[in-house]
Amino acid sequence: MNIAVVGTGYVGLVTGTCLAETGNKVTCIDIDLEKVEKLNQGIIPIYEPGLEALFYRNIAHKRLSFTSNLEEGIKDASIIFLALPTPPGEDGSADLSYVLKAAADIGKLLADYTIIVDKSTVPVGTADKVQEIIARHTDVEFDVVSNPEFLREGVAVDDFMRPDRIVIGSASEKARNIMAELYAPYVRQGNPVIFMDVRSAELTKYAANSFLATKISFMNEIAHLCERLDANVDMVRLGMGSDPRSGKRFLFPGVGFGGSCFPKDVKALARSAVECDYQFKILEAVMEVNAFQRSHFVRAIRRFYNGQLHGKRIAVWGLSFKPETDDIREAPSIYVIAELLREGVTVVVYDPEAMQNIRSVFGDKLIYGADQYEAILGADALAILTEWPVFRAPDFEAMAASLKEKIIFDGRNLYDPERMEAQGYYYWSIGRRLADGRS
Repeated sequence: MNIAVVGTGYVGLVTGTCLAETGNKVTCIDIDLEKVEKLNQGIIPIYEPGLEALFYRNIAHKRLSFTSNLEEGIKDASIIFLALPTPPGEDGSADLSYVLKAAADIGKLLADYTIIVDKSTVPVGTADKVQEIIARHTDVEFDVVSNPEFLREGVAVDDFMRPDRIVIGSASEKARNIMAELYAPYVRQGNPVIFMDVRSAELTKYAANSFLATKISFMNEIAHLCERLDANVDMVRLGMGSDPRSGKRFLFPGVGFGGSCFPKDVKALARSAVECDYQFKILEAVMEVNAFQRSHFVRAIRRFYNGQLHGKRIAVWGLSFKPETDDIREAPSIYVIAELLREGVTVVVYDPEAMQNIRSVFGDKLIYGADQYEAILGADALAILTEWPVFRAPDFEAMAASLKEKIIFDGRNLYDPERMEAQGYYYWSIGRRLADGRS
């Protein structure tokens, strides 16, 4: 099929590349001229494992191309995916301006029957608005489909090529049949393509992400109880996760969730509830707990130093909101670093992929380590904010030789407290017994 993808962010670029991988001819469109030029030069603007090989292969076979010209990009397309940003407004509602403008522009250019696919995460009723706007500008037959993405940054390529499920919302049998044909190569192992009405499909994405965010905040609340009741959140997590009704995933306590999806989607769903005169109390609590987790981490550092942080040098391992991505959107690191700087702390940072992105936020206010060990050289303490694999089994002897004192504040619970105590570390983690092995 000939396919156009409007937007080349994480979702658009992965979607376009993976659709090309199964033989479709895909044109990706973006108004950012510099980004399009770099993509045409073979420069990928994001870090996503597995994307690079597919990207270069499909460009070489002329199945994947990029343009800033919408008319050129959609000219022969039978399906147009909208993979545009829907950032939160001040009230938490999703900003649909990019999606609706694209709909108007597309409506003016349609020549033959086309399926317009909302791939962006959008609130219920967006497809109706897209349908209405396009219809104002054309008499050509078209259908609007909701096809929410379920791509996890860090494993997005695998999620697209081998999806757990595909959700398609449409009232058109013609559109359903074409979308089923498009996705057939991705579900050969029998994972379901779930057809439903458009509004249910739109709500499904928000409901899924908000539920996962709720699990994370729930475990962070359990962690606080563990700290007060001398229980171990790791043991509680194992006991809960062994029950298939709970599941093992998203039960890890930490310094809070971030990224481009969970914070935005929770806010947007809560706002949608307000707009239909319903108070979504659970989601309000989820947001409150998530904000508290970040401040709780900083308070632990302040408490250790009796509020005297000025002049301290603290190293930070992990800047991206999760491992295997360079994305720092809503990352806990941004809040923590900003608070430490406000206290007069010298902050030295290291992350395998997100250094340049964090530099764009803080500039020369930070010191940037060449590697994880350079970052801790001469530091009073280490703060861990992202659970990158490279941080899981470090050389603790080298760390001890580099740090001024053996002090670690771990927001991701990477190490065994008993082992840290045996090695003489002060080791603060979340929902577990404090390890203080200093003599």
